Amino acid sequence: MYGAILGDIVGSVYEFHHIKTKEFPFLTPQNRFTDDTVMTVAVADAIVHADRDGVIRDVSAFQKQLCSSMHQWGRRFWTAGYGQKFMMWLFRRSEEPYHSYGNGAAMRVSPIAWYGDSLESVCTLAQASAAVTHDHPEGIKGAVCVAGAVFLARNGANKEEIRQFTSRYYDIAFTLADIRPTYRHDESCQGSVPQALQAFFEAEHFEDAIRNAISIGGDSDTIAAITGSVAEAFYGIPQYLTEQIPHYLDPSLARAANDFAQKYMHS
Repeated sequence: MYGAILGDIVGSVYEFHHIKTKEFPFLTPQNRFTDDTVMTVAVADAIVHADRDGVIRDVSAFQKQLCSSMHQWGRRFWTAGYGQKFMMWLFRRSEEPYHSYGNGAAMRVSPIAWYGDSLESVCTLAQASAAVTHDHPEGIKGAVCVAGAVFLARNGANKEEIRQFTSRYYDIAFTLADIRPTYRHDESCQGSVPQALQAFFEAEHFEDAIRNAISIGGDSDTIAAITGSVAEAFYGIPQYLTEQIPHYLDPSLARAANDFAQKYMHS
């Protein structure tokens, strides 16, 4: 979860000012949290409220709670940078999905991977979490793939095992060097989740993963959030970076993230 938040913060200044290099200032006063962080915290908050003795038994009740949490946090931070369709969903307080295949469901899903105790349960909840807004098959696929990768990474899987899992959803037949010269902004799951995963696969450590993600350009904050969510579970986050996160968050977001982490992020 914190990997997604940190990836979002680092990538925030490059979302509309793309760079094609790994050499850039990592955290500056210009960095900020965006909608990726707010919605990741909303998912974490929904889990805390829906959990009953370590189990979410009623998926539909979880989805209702998730809609409530997303509305609450999204309206509180309404200038965080949401897409147009999500803004309409947010301010209408709708509980009806809008058939999106955008990468929003994939960037917010990491708390589910820290909560679930099996790959099957994580994938089920990831699908449910996506479907409240991103009910297009590609939107659901992106969320399930990322959640599964995070779950495997935090439970000791190696990169080849994680790659075997993600290959069920995406054929990642490229390197970052292949796509860096021509890759452009793409907010779809199918056009950004594979790239985010490859940034993780090519990384040597957590910071390197985030630098990989941002170096291809594109939807930088969201790609880095997705990459960071897997990289955190695989590598952990260095203390010098975790200490910086609260400085970039509103205190209410920091508290909600900490409440979730204290309860569920034991591995």
